[in-house]
Amino acid sequence: MDSLKGQLTPRGCIIGLVGCAIITASSVYTALKLGALPWPIIFAAIISLFFLRALGSRSLNEANVTHTIMSSGAMVAGGLAFTIPGAWMLGLADEISVPEILVVTLGGVALGLVCTGLLRRYFIEEARLEFPMGTAAAQTLKAGSAGGKVGKKLFGTMGLAGLYTAAKNLVPGIPAIFFGNVSIPGVAFGIYNSPMMLAVGFLVGTGAVVAWFAGAVFANFGLVVGGTAAGLWSVEAAGGIVSSLGMGLMMGCGFTVICKNILPSGMRALRRAMAKKENESDYQPRHPERSEGSSRSLAGLAALLVAAAALALCLGLGVSPLVSVAVVVLTFVTTAMSAQSVGQTGIDPMEIFGLIVLLLVAAFSGTAQAALFLIAASVAVACGLAGDVMNDFKAGHVLGTSPAAQMTGQAIGAVVGSFVAVGVVVLLLGAYGPDAFGVGKEFVAAQASVVATMVTGVPSVPAFVIGIVAGMALQWVGLPAMMIGLGVYLPFYMSFSGFLGAMVKVAYDAVQKRRMRNLSPEERERRTVEAQESGLIVASGVLGGESIVGVVLAMLAVFAA
Repeated sequence: MDSLKGQLTPRGCIIGLVGCAIITASSVYTALKLGALPWPIIFAAIISLFFLRALGSRSLNEANVTHTIMSSGAMVAGGLAFTIPGAWMLGLADEISVPEILVVTLGGVALGLVCTGLLRRYFIEEARLEFPMGTAAAQTLKAGSAGGKVGKKLFGTMGLAGLYTAAKNLVPGIPAIFFGNVSIPGVAFGIYNSPMMLAVGFLVGTGAVVAWFAGAVFANFGLVVGGTAAGLWSVEAAGGIVSSLGMGLMMGCGFTVICKNILPSGMRALRRAMAKKENESDYQPRHPERSEGSSRSLAGLAALLVAAAALALCLGLGVSPLVSVAVVVLTFVTTAMSAQSVGQTGIDPMEIFGLIVLLLVAAFSGTAQAALFLIAASVAVACGLAGDVMNDFKAGHVLGTSPAAQMTGQAIGAVVGSFVAVGVVVLLLGAYGPDAFGVGKEFVAAQASVVATMVTGVPSVPAFVIGIVAGMALQWVGLPAMMIGLGVYLPFYMSFSGFLGAMVKVAYDAVQKRRMRNLSPEERERRTVEAQESGLIVASGVLGGESIVGVVLAMLAVFAA
C-alpha cells in the first residue's frame, strides 16, 4: 500500500470522478453523434494538473493517477456507443434491457482490467511500444510542471492545433477530408483533415507506419481496384473481402502475440517466482506473510473478476457456459490486439474486436441476435478500456507512477463511468427513440451501423481464414501484422494521413541532420537529442490540441442538446 500514498489521494479521486462523469457523458454523445471518439487523456491530464495545483499539490504522479480516473469512462462509453445502437437499428430495442446492458458493461470492465493487468509488463516494459497518446500525456504533465521554453512550445502548439480544430468543426466550408471528391470506386480516397492523425504518424515511427500504409495500398489498390478491373469480383464483393481479410490479419496477430510473447513471458515469471521461493532459506523478506498474502489476494481477485464476468454472461444473457468461457478467452486475445494497436498507432478499433468475437460466436452457436450485440458490447468495452489503461501505464512508466495506484484509479473511474455511460445511453434512447439511430438520422452511430450490417456473418469466410493464417505467420517471423491488418481494414484516407505524418518525421530528421553535419560528434549528439525532444513535444501538442477541443466541443453539444 505504500506505493499508493501521495499518488492515489482523496482529493485526486474527487476531482477525477467529477471529471469522469462529465467526460463519459460527453463521450457517449460524441460517439453516437459524430461516429468518432477523441482520446480524452490529454484534456484530463491538463485539468487534473490545474485543479491539483490550485489545491497546493506539485506531484506529477498524483496528477497522473487523477487523470487516469478522469479519462477511464470515455472508452467504456465508446464500447457501448459503437455496438448497442446496432441492435436498435435492427428493431431489437425491446429485447435488450437496462440491467443486461449494465451487466455486460461491468463484465467488460472486469475483463479489461484483469487482462491489461496481465499484459502490462509485456507491452510497456518488454515490447516498449510507443503508445503515442500516453507519451503525449506524460510530456504534457512534465511541460506543465516545468514551464519555461518547454511549456511554451507544447502549449503554444496545443493552442494552434486547438484553434484549427475548432475552426474546422465550426466554420462552414472547411472539408473533413481533403481531395475527398476524387472518385475511385470502393476506395475512400483523400487526406483526413486531422492534425491528430499527422501527429500520430510522426510519433509512431516510420517503419510501423510504412507497414500500415502498405496494407492500405494492397487492400485498396490491389484487391479493390486491381481485382475489380481484372473482373475477379464486384466493388461490393471486394469491400467484403477487404474487411474480412483485415479482421483476420488482426485476429491472427492477436493469437500469435499471446502464444509467442505473453504466455512464455508469464511462464518465465512463474519459474522465477518458484526459484525465488526455493531460495527463501537464504533470504527472508521483512514481512513475508504480508508479501505472500498480497500476491495471493491479487491472484484471487483477478480470478474472482474473471469468474464473475463469465457468470454474468452466462446468467444475464442466457447463453451457454461454453459460450461464456469462449467469450472470456477471446476477450483476452482481443485486449492484446487492442493494446498492440494502441501502442503502435494510437488507434483503438474496439468495435472491430467486438465484431470479431460476435461473428465467431454466431458462427459456432445458436446465440440470439440481441445477445450477440451484448457480447460485442462487453468485448468492445474491455478493449476500449485496455487501450486507455495501456496509455495510462505508458504515461506512468515515463513519470515513475505506481502501476498499482494507476490500476486502482482506473478501476474506480471505470466502474463509475459504466453507470454514467449506461445512464446516458438509456436516456438518449428514451428521449429520441430507436428510430433516431442510423446513417442519415439524428445519431449516425456509424460503428454500430457496421456491426448491425455484419451481424449476420463474415462477408467472406475464405478471406477471414486466409487473414488469420497470414496474420499468425507474419507476426511469428517478426513482421508487423497488426499494422498491416489495420491498413487493410481502415478507410484509406486515415492510413494515408498517418503516412503523411511519418513522412513529415522523415523530412524533419533529414533537415536536422543536414544542419548538424559540420558540428563535432559530441555537439551533434547533444543537438540530436534536443531535436528529438523538440519534435516529440510539438507532435504531442498537436495531438493534444485536437483531442482537447474535441472533448470540449462534445461537452458543449451535450449541454446544448
